[in-house]
Amino acid sequence: MRDDPLLSPYQLRHLTLRNRIMSTAHEPAYSEDGMPKDRYRLYHVEKAKGGIALTMTAGSAVVSPDSPQAFGNLHAYDDAIVGWLKRLADDCHAHGSAVMIQITHLGRRTGWNKGDWLPVLAPSPVREPAHRAFPKEAEHWDIDRIVADYADAAERMKEAGLDGIELEAYGHLMDGFWSPATNQREDEYGGGLANRLRFTDRVLEAIRDRVGPDFLVGVRMVADEDWDKGLSREEGVEIARRIVATGRVDFLNLIRGHIETDAALSNVIPIQGMRSAPHLDFAGEVRAAVKFPVFHAARIPDVATARHAIAEGKLDMVGMTRAHIADPHIARKVAAGLEHRIRPCVGATYCLDRIYEGGEALCIHNAATGREETMPHEIAKAEASRRVIVVGAGPAGLEAARVAGERGHKVTLIEAASQAGGQIRLAAKNPRRSELIGIVDWRLEELERLGVETRFNTFGDADEIMAEAPDVVILATGGLPNTACVEFGEELVTSSWDILSGEAKPGAEVLVYDDNGGHPGMSAAEIAARAGAAVEVVSPERFFAPEMGGLNHVPYARVFAEKGVRVTINSRVKGVAREGNKLKVTLGSDYADTTDTRLVDQVVVEHGTLPDSELYEALKPHSVNGGAIDYAALIAGRPQTLATNADGRFRLIRIGDAVASRNIHAAIYDGLRYAKDL
Repeated sequence: MRDDPLLSPYQLRHLTLRNRIMSTAHEPAYSEDGMPKDRYRLYHVEKAKGGIALTMTAGSAVVSPDSPQAFGNLHAYDDAIVGWLKRLADDCHAHGSAVMIQITHLGRRTGWNKGDWLPVLAPSPVREPAHRAFPKEAEHWDIDRIVADYADAAERMKEAGLDGIELEAYGHLMDGFWSPATNQREDEYGGGLANRLRFTDRVLEAIRDRVGPDFLVGVRMVADEDWDKGLSREEGVEIARRIVATGRVDFLNLIRGHIETDAALSNVIPIQGMRSAPHLDFAGEVRAAVKFPVFHAARIPDVATARHAIAEGKLDMVGMTRAHIADPHIARKVAAGLEHRIRPCVGATYCLDRIYEGGEALCIHNAATGREETMPHEIAKAEASRRVIVVGAGPAGLEAARVAGERGHKVTLIEAASQAGGQIRLAAKNPRRSELIGIVDWRLEELERLGVETRFNTFGDADEIMAEAPDVVILATGGLPNTACVEFGEELVTSSWDILSGEAKPGAEVLVYDDNGGHPGMSAAEIAARAGAAVEVVSPERFFAPEMGGLNHVPYARVFAEKGVRVTINSRVKGVAREGNKLKVTLGSDYADTTDTRLVDQVVVEHGTLPDSELYEALKPHSVNGGAIDYAALIAGRPQTLATNADGRFRLIRIGDAVASRNIHAAIYDGLRYAKDL
């Protein structure tokens, strides 16, 4: 492995990076009061433990109070940040990782009605659709104070002991001056390229004057907005050359595309079903043109692609950012010859969608990420081996069996179907979402390594389970489609499962009633539309698909636009009745006593699942806890009280959709937090 290009050190001026793997700047929204406190710190320390060469914090830390956080951004303008960052940097350095931070003024990419309620500003008063604010045009006194704010922030980062900073210049204030789409000024900051770079030049000069020549400074920059209104490739490369020529920067981190809408953003940050590493060749071409250190990240999810990027000289450092959310120990596993054990990023982009919808970053199938204080990435062995039976091989059961196996217990996994996966296997039937099956495949490989016994085509029978003399029984039996949300005619509807599985073919005219707001109903509508059906999606929500973030919304919306799918919100399906060879659908409203009707060939209902609780009820009387859970211990990450099977009784735990209809992440989190202390 010493000849692996990914593991070769990289010298960035005075800083030796131990390999070529980095996590680019992103905001996981773990901050508290704008500070990177324990949760934020432990998230980055875990990557340092995992062997990463460089972890770039923040995405981005804001330099001015009139750049209020848009998604948990750190407050680089507050002196209090220095102590918190110093602890983070010291802890990461102790594990051999370099630490930098990205700083910015968000410009128009935020909202005015938060923070100190100051006006959002931009080079010109051009609204950004994604954040919806109408910015004021930056005045000269705004520019002067923001230049000073950048220098102040850089000085704080140096004082905190970080290895360097990176200036954000895509979709924010700095590159807002660069782009013809956002700079319509007629003064010395608008017009020709030299004028449009004037703000950047002033910022770089002020920062260097403040931090000196030895502190590392880079720019994460757009070098082609891929937009007829924006920066061309030629201008973007010229900007890169001019920034390098200032002698004030040490690296460029390249971006291609623009981000003012969800649709545009998805091309910059591709999700599952989209091409892997779509901008890697472009980054390599810019590197060849500027002959300068280049970093880049955009859906580089696997080690093979990352290795290719370094081996072919396309990049100097390769960003595997979402991949590290899935597995923060990538570099360590590569170095140890355990590449096959890396938990794969499946491109679900649950992480980013949660951030953009006001939540925090969580991986769809690594529930320890962001919970390092209470949830382990590496599972410790138990003091004594116990007999554990897990029923159900969906995501919850697979994770529980894996973690119990890591603990060293004797584990048997029982599944009624012929294959593992549960609802993940259904979701992956949509070709665009087929990568989700990696969640299942990785766990099956881990179960085989751990010696977990798997029994497929086997129904969990209470007597047979008790005959195994278990210490713990974990029920992950999932649920069944719930179509009882209509007042009449339930027997006439088709479930989303039937469409996703292929058991029911879409009719010619299909009404999809989505009273869940997530992937299942949307995916059923997509499959029906692609099959040639005329589709209407009806939702009782006041906005569309509320359980799904903007990046995952894009491919559905694209198909719906291309196929003419009709979307109706603020409406409920009251009931369904036969009318000739059609189905008459009665729609109602929460807002008025009015109804409307549709005549269609098929009604597809998505209303979550109802738990399959038959086995649970049969086992409860024989368990030591009657199925009860100590929620205080669960929340705190402490063990549930365990009992042996000396009296023939066992601890009974129910997880995932066997408890209530939720999602893949919730199921996997249940599997981890219950099994980690067995």
